[in-house]
Amino acid sequence: MRLYITLFSLLFCILGSFAQHNSKLKDLESKRKATLEQIAGITKQLSVTKKSAAHSLHKLDLLAKQIASRRHLIELLNAELDELEAQITTLEAEIAQLGKELNLKKGEYSKSVQLMFMKRSSYEKLMFIFSSNTLTQAYRRSRYLKEYAVWSRLKGEELMDQQVILNRKKDELQKSKADKKSLLTMREVESKNLQKEENNQKVVVVTLKKKQGELQTTLAKQKKQAAALDQQIQRIIQEEIRKAQEEARRAQEAEARRAREEEARRQRIADEESRRRAAEAAAAKHTTTKPTSKQKPEVVIPERKEKPKPSEPAPKERKADVQGGYAMTKEEKTLSDDFSKNRGILPLPVTGRIMVIGHYGQQQHGDLKYVVTNNNGVDIQADQGADARAVFKGVVSKVFAVPGYNSSIIVRHGNYLSVYSNLSRVYVSAGDHVSTKQSIGKIYSDVDDGNQTVLHFQIWKETSKQNPESWINF
Repeated sequence: MRLYITLFSLLFCILGSFAQHNSKLKDLESKRKATLEQIAGITKQLSVTKKSAAHSLHKLDLLAKQIASRRHLIELLNAELDELEAQITTLEAEIAQLGKELNLKKGEYSKSVQLMFMKRSSYEKLMFIFSSNTLTQAYRRSRYLKEYAVWSRLKGEELMDQQVILNRKKDELQKSKADKKSLLTMREVESKNLQKEENNQKVVVVTLKKKQGELQTTLAKQKKQAAALDQQIQRIIQEEIRKAQEEARRAQEAEARRAREEEARRQRIADEESRRRAAEAAAAKHTTTKPTSKQKPEVVIPERKEKPKPSEPAPKERKADVQGGYAMTKEEKTLSDDFSKNRGILPLPVTGRIMVIGHYGQQQHGDLKYVVTNNNGVDIQADQGADARAVFKGVVSKVFAVPGYNSSIIVRHGNYLSVYSNLSRVYVSAGDHVSTKQSIGKIYSDVDDGNQTVLHFQIWKETSKQNPESWINF
């Protein structure tokens, strides 16, 4: 029984340790493959970049991302190698322990086989039973021989099973060593690629320093276009806020007017009721006294029923979260709250593979100190033919165009807005309701820049810009 417990404990530890290492290795391998795909995508873009200053800056940015991705890949390779080394060490220890246990059990089994060999004949077994002093002792000896035979058979099967486990562990060890050798070769290749890319980066930096004037002119043009887009978005937002506040004011006025009309109606009913009672009292007095020739009969005033006026549809009640903000209906308020709850987990605004090539806010270029950019959103590189898609359900509030950004769409989510710019085609119109992940337009591909396909994406709350990277699950 003790041997069974020992074997079970050993197997449990072996399987648990191996499963843990295997899980980590699979996770690292998955990350390595994703990084290799990203590197392949950047390499493809680098192969089609032009030689102008703007394109050289784009190439420099791509090289920076390529280098960062390559370094990350080498880090993943190192982590895989460390994990494989730990797995190899664990496997070697397990094999040594299994071998030790197997040798011990083989010795025990050998002794049992020798004992069974000495009692192999039926005559000897019968003599062992019949030499008993009592019938009870004879029964116990007979039972012992049967159990011993079963134990011996199970012991042999146990040894075979353990030998299978040992052989499998040896195969796993050989595979781990082969994987380690392959990863070492890959790391060496990636290290050389990294060195080559860093040298290319230095060459591009030198080239751009010589083209500083041309590049600054291009950047100034891009800055002007970005400012025009920002002004257009702000005008649209301010106009929508004004309209919503005007509608809220009309709703309040309509409510006040309805209250006044209701109060006037109640007063008229009360006055008519008072006159009717007075007439009834006068009529009752006339019937109890003799009328003289000079008296005239009282006139009873009939109750007047007012005809209902045709009612116009009342504007929906609206209320802003902040002073001067966008006045929302109850439905828009619910939508706004739902949008807020999804901060950090909103889906990508692009179909297919993506890479963020322009981050939010003011950015100082790492290699060119005179290059400073200020981004109101994020720029997302996508595959050619990719679509822009809504990050959350909402209503299309505006479709417009700005030079440098082609067509743009604004989708309202209560008092939040998402903006999708640089579209070559638009699939929706103002007033359309869209659902989460619905394709709303085709992203423009620049044929003069190797079909570079970039979506400019922004998020606003009221009139305040938000960092999309804190909202989207990149």
